[in-house]
Amino acid sequence: MVLDYSKWDALELSDDSDVEVHPNVDKRSFIRAKQAQIHQQREQRRHEIKTLKYERIINDGLLSRIDKLIESLKKHEDSSASPDEFIFSTIMEFASNPTEDQAPTPPDGVYTNEPEQPKFSQMMSSLVDQVKKEIGDSKPDNLFKAYIKGVNVHLEKIQGLQKELHTKLAQLEKEEGAKITSDQLHEGFNQSHVAKMAEKEKAEAAAKKKESSVELLNPGAGSASKADDEGNDEDPADVEISPLAKKFANLKAGDYKAYLQFISANPDIVAEKETDGLLVEAFNSQLKGNEDYARQCVHQGLLLQYCRSLGRDGIQLFFTRITTKDHRASTLFHNDVNETYGRIKSRTAELNKESSGNESGGVEQIQLHAVDPNTKITINLPVANSEDPTEIEVRKIFDAFPEDLQKALETESLDEVNKVLGNMSIEAAELVVEALGNGGMLSLEEGIVDATTAEGQKKLKELEEEGKDVGEPGGDVTELD
Repeated sequence: MVLDYSKWDALELSDDSDVEVHPNVDKRSFIRAKQAQIHQQREQRRHEIKTLKYERIINDGLLSRIDKLIESLKKHEDSSASPDEFIFSTIMEFASNPTEDQAPTPPDGVYTNEPEQPKFSQMMSSLVDQVKKEIGDSKPDNLFKAYIKGVNVHLEKIQGLQKELHTKLAQLEKEEGAKITSDQLHEGFNQSHVAKMAEKEKAEAAAKKKESSVELLNPGAGSASKADDEGNDEDPADVEISPLAKKFANLKAGDYKAYLQFISANPDIVAEKETDGLLVEAFNSQLKGNEDYARQCVHQGLLLQYCRSLGRDGIQLFFTRITTKDHRASTLFHNDVNETYGRIKSRTAELNKESSGNESGGVEQIQLHAVDPNTKITINLPVANSEDPTEIEVRKIFDAFPEDLQKALETESLDEVNKVLGNMSIEAAELVVEALGNGGMLSLEEGIVDATTAEGQKKLKELEEEGKDVGEPGGDVTELD
């Protein structure tokens, strides 16, 4: 059997022995610079490969939709109707399936010129807008043929880009595969490697188990927001309705003429953030039981979403279609509104039920208690007119507290302090407790056992036994005779 070692010829090795440089040039610095250059070129090549592959996916999605648009126009080429109607219906069909309409997000490190990734229906709307501009005022005899010709021009451009992209990608991948680098080498059958992976998985499982068993100080706090996060990528608490969107939501229900006039006068309302704000407003209003306003917010939010997907020139036609009884576009839109509102209504009902259950269990509050029953918390107040720098700083913390808290601390009664903390919000009470700890105004003291009682004698015996177990006979116990 003949072994083929030719693949090792492609190994990219760094052999420094035969490097010759000018006597005035430091050899090590020269070698490091060359190595850095090689790594930089390699990373740049890999980034370019990743970008070209992403562009190929986007172009493939566009080409399939352009083919459908041309097919629709050719099918109705002899129709006396306007081509805008069939263009609109085709783009609406693209937008009807949100999953397929959403273009894939760029991979890590790949950036596009757009601030946010547009949907395929938006790209197609933009393409149709360009064709309209190119046709301009030429007033062709057959508008359908003019559109077909214009869309075909863009189709051929994208096909040409795909060919160039494919050629360049093949060249870069050939360069990448020409050399075997250290990061492309993998271990084969390595027993220690497998064992390490098993230990790693075991450690991760233990960590996950530990994480899931964390005990919360306030179990009910944040349950609603956590549940929301499971269903939404973005925290609704960070999104607010703008004054402009609120004005749009308060327009008379069903007055589509007013809606169209408002959008025409305020084109910025079509932004995605306005839709998000309206849907969050709908969610919050439904939580409060304001169902009519919540449904209207959903309606207005989705109305803006559809307008945004169809592009500026498609808004007028969209309003015409959804106000036409039993039209497919109208049915599609109103079904979407009903489904979205239904999900919000169902979710808010669950949250209200959870909230009522938490309220029946009592209001959450911060209270000070010693964890160990053998210790107690004592209050140490700073001297008012002390010249000690430490006391002065602690006094500043004390003087910054609310008056009712200062009075409670002056009584040196933990119960009085807990009363004041109970009337504070969780956040404010946590800040107070942190400040008390930082200022040294709270301290733990060992408990005193009264040995003259039967219970005290029993406790004393237990503590003595514990002290023996750790090699400290008797422990730290103060006995009352």
